[in-house]
Amino acid sequence: MSVMVSLPRRVEHVDTDAAGVMHFTRYASLIETALLENLEALGVGTRLMDEHKVQPAVSELRMRYSAAARFSDELLVRVGVEHVGGASYRISGFVYRREDGAETLLASGLLVMCLVRVADGAPAALPATLRTTLARCMGEADG
Repeated sequence: MSVMVSLPRRVEHVDTDAAGVMHFTRYASLIETALLENLEALGVGTRLMDEHKVQPAVSELRMRYSAAARFSDELLVRVGVEHVGGASYRISGFVYRREDGAETLLASGLLVMCLVRVADGAPAALPATLRTTLARCMGEADG
């Protein structure tokens, strides 16, 4: 797995319950956000999707929770490419708490992403540019 650019985030009030603990759904959302921001930085984000009249969709999600994030915690989200196919790709994601120079793993997950056509929601093949870029990201860690 190649780690793409890490995404720093702070837990906001809107992310938490009354006890100040981040809601479990936010971890997956942060991983997806980190992925989408990385795709933008690599030049294969929304503009490419618009050109091909497709949009990304999560077809599978698995999460493992290790510890809770709390209001105002400083988080670091890392995502990496695990697999690239013709119609989908698998991303691993990790959410860490950063405190006093140390990182504590809070959650990890796997997302299988696919593309669907905007017109009818039908599955679509990955554009060659996206497939090549993701494969290159995956290969950077294998060497």
